[in-house]
Amino acid sequence: MSDKITIIGIDGGASKVSAHIVEVSENGKSFSLSGKRSVKEYRHYPEYHPDFKPVSLPIQLSQININNINLTEAEEKHAKAYYSAFNDAISDLVKLTKAKNVLIGIGMPGVKTTDERGIAAMANGPRMPNFATEIEQRLDAPDITLAAPISKLGSDADYCGFGEEYSENGAFRNIENAYYLGGGTGAADALKLHGELISFDECKNWIAKTWEMSDKDGKSMEVYCSANGIQSIYSKIASISQGELISNNIYIEKILKKAIDDEKSAIKTWQIVSKKLAKLLFERIFTIYNGSQNIFSFINPNRKNLDSNHNFRRTLLNRIIIGQRLGNVFQTKSAQEIIIKPLIKYLSQLIKESNSLDSIAKSHYLLDDKFNKNILVASELREAPELGAGINAFKNYKG
Repeated sequence: MSDKITIIGIDGGASKVSAHIVEVSENGKSFSLSGKRSVKEYRHYPEYHPDFKPVSLPIQLSQININNINLTEAEEKHAKAYYSAFNDAISDLVKLTKAKNVLIGIGMPGVKTTDERGIAAMANGPRMPNFATEIEQRLDAPDITLAAPISKLGSDADYCGFGEEYSENGAFRNIENAYYLGGGTGAADALKLHGELISFDECKNWIAKTWEMSDKDGKSMEVYCSANGIQSIYSKIASISQGELISNNIYIEKILKKAIDDEKSAIKTWQIVSKKLAKLLFERIFTIYNGSQNIFSFINPNRKNLDSNHNFRRTLLNRIIIGQRLGNVFQTKSAQEIIIKPLIKYLSQLIKESNSLDSIAKSHYLLDDKFNKNILVASELREAPELGAGINAFKNYKG
């Protein structure tokens, strides 16, 4: 099967596109990534605007509600950098593998259009309602045949779940109940409950995605766990534009190093992140076990409050996974002191002081009044979204 079709799994974000060849086992039940990969950063294309500011999320969501997506000139220009980067990444892999029959799976953040082939709202980038069509039209090699049109722009979050479930190194494997938080350009949420992958879209009445929720200052919680968002926090504290940080290659890895070197702006950045992350993880623990108490407000003021009742109540998480770029940072020795210990301290306090979590939940999550650090793990699968995108494309193709 797989030798006739070349599967390309793609993870797109607000800073770059990562494309990878996905390989399928003989029985079609397990998947892996080959060593063939192409990464393109949007900033290397002339249409890219380093200080691009998205249309505010409430406006984006209101335009969806009235079915009138009004793209700005800046969005249309900025989007061309995305299209070019995707085309170049796909073309690289096609040339590298001499592929003739290509199947493409794409994961992207944001709210999708009704046909699932475009992006109707995005927190950290331009809206691109005709995304899949633009990509298909830009595939310029005359000898390339698409095995099937791009079926959908899947949720990069759902694809993280697919990757963690079907990869040999996946953190969802052999686990009954787990929550995954990916911190890439944006935030990716995935769930595995009672042994099954559960899409956040399927349970949106009782649990919200990270980007949908806001703190008391009205900022999306995505800001505090995504690589782009954490960089923006540091940008504001250090009074350095994000464009300048990007030009100087100062991303979250270097911001962590600056904190180790005792730079006050970097230390303050990670203090904020640790505290906000703790509150977010507590909300996940609480909502899954007890049902939501609507701890956070919503970016979309018209979003209904979450239902407090759902079919998975009294479920205890065996694992909380931090993935993607933030997961890589969590794996470093330096992260223990700067990020993880403060996070565990705050999370322990929230669980201990909760009047609503019962003794069963508290004894599961706490050991000697301290959060059980064995529950919190960093994903070893940085490319989970790429793998998941290829898996989903293959499963859709095979029906």
